[in-house]
Amino acid sequence: MTNKLDPWSSSEINDYSKLFEEFGISPFDNMLPEIPSPHMYMRRRVIFGHRDYEQIAEAMRTGAPFSVMDGFMPSGKVHLGHKMVMDQIIWHQQMGASAFVGIADREAFSVRGFSWQKCREIGVEEYILSLIALGFKPDGLIYFQSGCESVKDLAFELGVKVNFSELSAIYGFSGETNLSHMISVATQAADILQPQLEEFGGPKPVVVPVGPDQDPHLRLTRGLAGKMSMFRVEERENANGWKYLSVRGKGAPKQALQELKKRIPGKVKLYEEHLDVLQTPDYPFLERFVSQINQPEKKKYFTAELKDVSKSASEMILTRKILDEIVAEVAAEFEGYAFIPPASTYHRFMSGLQGGKMSSSIPDSYIALTDDPKEGAKKVKRAKTGGCVTLEEQKKLGGKPDECSVFELMLFHLLGDDEELLEIRQECVSGTRMCGSCKQLAAEKMYEFLKDHQEKRELAREHLDEYKIICKK
Repeated sequence: MTNKLDPWSSSEINDYSKLFEEFGISPFDNMLPEIPSPHMYMRRRVIFGHRDYEQIAEAMRTGAPFSVMDGFMPSGKVHLGHKMVMDQIIWHQQMGASAFVGIADREAFSVRGFSWQKCREIGVEEYILSLIALGFKPDGLIYFQSGCESVKDLAFELGVKVNFSELSAIYGFSGETNLSHMISVATQAADILQPQLEEFGGPKPVVVPVGPDQDPHLRLTRGLAGKMSMFRVEERENANGWKYLSVRGKGAPKQALQELKKRIPGKVKLYEEHLDVLQTPDYPFLERFVSQINQPEKKKYFTAELKDVSKSASEMILTRKILDEIVAEVAAEFEGYAFIPPASTYHRFMSGLQGGKMSSSIPDSYIALTDDPKEGAKKVKRAKTGGCVTLEEQKKLGGKPDECSVFELMLFHLLGDDEELLEIRQECVSGTRMCGSCKQLAAEKMYEFLKDHQEKRELAREHLDEYKIICKK
């Protein structure tokens, strides 16, 4: 089986484990012990995979700068599927991330044919109000792609590093694909890399929480991060097995390599297009190396890190981190980039309330965050369950919570208590809990959530001017 991941269609994936092998996504389970206070979606395995999340977990533990970035195409009603992404953005923001949220109006314009005005109305009335109502803090950045100059400029630069053949291989683009659609893809890569621009503090780990259908954007952007960077830092080994760091700078200005050599203390050998750091990474070397960092906050962070270094392996790891920082500063001085490939998490799709996929053309298949609370509760009561046909069979055979859209609503959104959720699951499987009681509980919870959320949306409307929202002029 080969999964085809398409960001612009309604995807359905039956076996998430296939994605580990086919697309190089790593299982998330091993990350859990490394994460302080993991999110509910992590604990419940709603988030099933990741790329490079180790760097995000480390930043949360150590207090290092990191960002969370995600976006929404303003194409229709905001629903529970969008809430899943918003929940993860807000959680990362609470864990210390600088947060960036893009409203992908360039994508909606090119793919859906929506006017800029319609994109703005949907963006604010649907997505931004709900995002703020769910807890997004004013220190985050919200922007429309069409109004964000830094994203548009970066997208233009990224376009030099990608061609039609590559877009065709990743997205299946053909001769029928319009140019604006291709530009919107470069714009989304710029969205993801924007938090690493100098105006936002420079290179740092960035996580993008997505469903697996959005992975093509991540694969393209990770490749572009490497292509755009002025230098590449590699760990190498000589004939005697001694490990050292090498900075490769093919095409980099000679003056940049020379400046880099000046800022690395100890034994450094400069070549035509690279340099090798041959100094043993002991404490005195690291102390001098940290002093070469210009950014005060970064220097303070690495000075604190230096106090905890006790083993040679840790010294090499810290040397690599400091070198990455120095390389980034020098690249910026010479108008270059030093992007870190973005990390990502992957969450399961919510199924439609009637089974199968959610569809915007079938209102009963999803619950919008703007649905009347009474109507939302009714949708829950009409939803497909994993129960048996008769009460007698249910008591004898038990239900199938993994096939029940009502249990899924509680798993993803409505029940915050893991123990209560587990108890409901066990009662369902054992046949001591009937579908009617689950529907009643979920319907009541849904009514309460929608009523509360919509009240908070109106409060959010009153506080919009407290948020930095960049729009097309």
